[in-house]
Amino acid sequence: MLTLILGDTDFPNIVVSKLKKKKKKFIIIDFSKNNKFKNEKNSYRINIGKFGKIISLIKEKNSKKVLFAGKIAKPNFSSLKLDLKGIYYIPSVIKASKFGDAAIIKSIIKILNNEQIKVISSNFYNPELSLKKGNYSKTKPTKKDFISIKKGKSYFNKINNLDHIQAIVIKDGKIVAKESREGTKKMLSKLKKNFKGILIKLPKKKQDLRMDLPTIGLQTLIDIKKYGLRGVVLMSKKNIFLDQKKAISFANKNKIFINVI
Repeated sequence: MLTLILGDTDFPNIVVSKLKKKKKKFIIIDFSKNNKFKNEKNSYRINIGKFGKIISLIKEKNSKKVLFAGKIAKPNFSSLKLDLKGIYYIPSVIKASKFGDAAIIKSIIKILNNEQIKVISSNFYNPELSLKKGNYSKTKPTKKDFISIKKGKSYFNKINNLDHIQAIVIKDGKIVAKESREGTKKMLSKLKKNFKGILIKLPKKKQDLRMDLPTIGLQTLIDIKKYGLRGVVLMSKKNIFLDQKKAISFANKNKIFINVI
């Protein structure tokens, strides 16, 4: 039995669909904003403060592994109802929340480890969503682009692994925009039209790959076209790429490059 701890975005739906096709048994702990998995069999809505209930459910179902998928937003800690284990563990989650949403998930993983519950990589059952190194579009980066890409990669290697930044825009070797907690789309919306920069979306050097992998999809490519960016750069086997066929087709039609380093 597998336990899925699911948040928002389209990725959790893809994980659920894949597990159904594989006829894998699983339960869902629904951390999404609007209880989006309420109609799924064996789905449970438990708030993040009820760690005793969460841990008891996992053990009661004899679940050997936990998989996180989707964005889990910072809760309103002042309104959380806590059980005994929640009272014990919640201070560490609150402390972690100061470093962003990824830090919250990492603190929960640490709690589960404390309880001898193993957490596996978020793309464990969907490795096809993470591309290997190469160029996936007809348009390719120029030599000048590769200089910018190298500088962008260097930036991600230096930042804190709990930092919320998973995307930057770089132009002529200079970082001109950084993702905030509001996400990539909001960052791109602040750019001028026909900007000609490059979107680089990578995990940090020491990022825990069991959670919150940087994700793109068709909508990302549509936004890239809207603001006139030249292309997008991902990391080999360390991104989630949704709607791949549609996104690559869109990139080819609009002379946008998709490069995986």
